[in-house]
Amino acid sequence: MTTRRGPGLRVRITLLATGLAAAVSAMLLWLGWLLVGNVVGAVPTLPGDTTVVVGGKQVDASALGAVMRDDARERILASGAIAFGCVVVAAALLSWTLTGRILRPLREITGTARRLSAESLSERIAYDGPRDELAELADTFDGMLARLQAAFDSQRRFVANASHELRTPLSVIRTELDVTLTDPDADAAELRRMAGVVRAATLRSSQLVEALLLLARTDGIGLATREPVDLASTVAAAWHGVKAEAEPRGITPSFHVAPAPAVGDPSLLERVAGNLLENAVRHNVDGGWIDVRTSATPEWATLRVSSSGAHIDAGRVGELFEPFRRGGVDRTARTGSGLGLSIVRAVVLAHHGQVTATPIPDGGLSVTVHLPVKP
Repeated sequence: MTTRRGPGLRVRITLLATGLAAAVSAMLLWLGWLLVGNVVGAVPTLPGDTTVVVGGKQVDASALGAVMRDDARERILASGAIAFGCVVVAAALLSWTLTGRILRPLREITGTARRLSAESLSERIAYDGPRDELAELADTFDGMLARLQAAFDSQRRFVANASHELRTPLSVIRTELDVTLTDPDADAAELRRMAGVVRAATLRSSQLVEALLLLARTDGIGLATREPVDLASTVAAAWHGVKAEAEPRGITPSFHVAPAPAVGDPSLLERVAGNLLENAVRHNVDGGWIDVRTSATPEWATLRVSSSGAHIDAGRVGELFEPFRRGGVDRTARTGSGLGLSIVRAVVLAHHGQVTATPIPDGGLSVTVHLPVKP
């Protein structure tokens, strides 16, 4: 279905400017015609028994004022009509030329938008004219293109990393199956070993898929549930899930939890606490420590999880919140999906909160989550 295109903006502005100039000129011409007639017609009255010559014609003196008024008005109309035409034509040409120059950045923006694709988002308008509304529009468009390019690049990296993460366990499963099936002497013990490896790889794939679904659910999407939630209770429930992983490694936890009421999705906020504690355990050192604190102010409920661990460059702390980053390095951990802090950030932003991370000088990381007390 095609839509009929109306006159362009340049044509409409030209017609409007020309119409305004014509209206003003016509009004001035009418005022001149009226004023000249009144002024010329106000000549002194002469005796009626005499005649005067006006324009080569003899006119009775008593009608001199009316004759002079009509003659002046005719002259005004004749010369005014020529001036009127010149003004209208000049206004049309001038408005057409100026409008073309003024609208040139708009044509550049339109041309850039038409040329854009996922492969050419690096193109910019780079308007260098006067800093007016058009310059602001061009700068806004360039800023939008920069954000789109960053989003596309992030999406490409995310898809590539997700493909790599999913391909690894699938390759393990395929290799184990091929090796076992080609071994004619494989016994029950070998089959059980193969089944254990396949089960572990399948579990890793399942965890990754669940993490991806949770990230898609929370990243940029509003909350479906908003209920009162105490962050202190989410810490207790989350630690119950990771306690068995921390105890064999001699990791010592300390909890300083005070009531920290917030409003949000209970399951998502419990996932936030769970991800923070899982990261604190899995990226810790044997015999390390974990410090968990909750507190509240009239505006914010706060959850802080600090832990010992490897030294982290302060300049790369922000990368920890990117998908598939572990300690600032791509895909190096043996456990986890690399989406823990990405999910934390997505959930916190969906709750209109804030999350920050700071490295600990002796090694380790401290992550602080602030959630609004009121919705």
